[in-house]
Amino acid sequence: MEEREVLVGGVNEVVRVGDVVRRPAQPWSRTVQRFLGHLREAGCDVGPLPYGVSEDGAEEAVEYLPGEVGHDFAAPMVRSDASLVAAARLLRQLHDASADFERRPDDVWYLPPREPAEVVCHGDAATYNTVFRDGLPVAFIDFDTAHPGPRLWDAAYTAYRFVPLYAPDETEHTRPVPEVRRRIALFADAYGLTPEERHGLLPMAAERLRALVSHMRAQAAAGHPAFARHLAEGHDRRYLTDARWIDSDFTKPGPDGPGS
Repeated sequence: MEEREVLVGGVNEVVRVGDVVRRPAQPWSRTVQRFLGHLREAGCDVGPLPYGVSEDGAEEAVEYLPGEVGHDFAAPMVRSDASLVAAARLLRQLHDASADFERRPDDVWYLPPREPAEVVCHGDAATYNTVFRDGLPVAFIDFDTAHPGPRLWDAAYTAYRFVPLYAPDETEHTRPVPEVRRRIALFADAYGLTPEERHGLLPMAAERLRALVSHMRAQAAAGHPAFARHLAEGHDRRYLTDARWIDSDFTKPGPDGPGS
């Protein structure tokens, strides 16, 4: 009998059985499975192979991707410049491969599509949803939050988590402003942001965090225990503090965009 391992997750129980990850299916699981299949058909291996939804619709399965997940931001592999660059390039590959994904009227997404729907966003391409091998990001996992949207909407959140864009009171992980600017520039260059996108990256990150807080509070009010726990632990206050800091005068971009 294959060993069953409960994996560290955010809001759902995720179980590994051999080389397969199993999790409760959701209304959007079939759409996400189809999207993961599209990525592989496009030659993009930045996510797991989809193995489908069970006949009774209760469970979905995807490929287990070996490696180390970046739950610990203090880990050198997560904090390195090389990892920041690799994560930006992975996200660009994902977005480029998703641009011609066939969207259907019956598609279901966990998060509502946002305009302009340039690509399919991962929605939570953070360190804790990134698989590392040999000290570098090689793939993203947990595509539950995938949804059509602007490239920058996704890139801003990945930058928030990988740069990171944490306010100075988050003393364990924050970085000096000049270092933040330097790493934003690294990220923007590696992804290939246009000049216009570079100017919009920081404001979008703040907007993204406020939208996240609204979502968390709505889910908690609807009775979702994981989100209620996150609010009790102060995650919403953390995000709003960071959003205010991102919007503040000393972090506004210079004439050539973030990092100037």
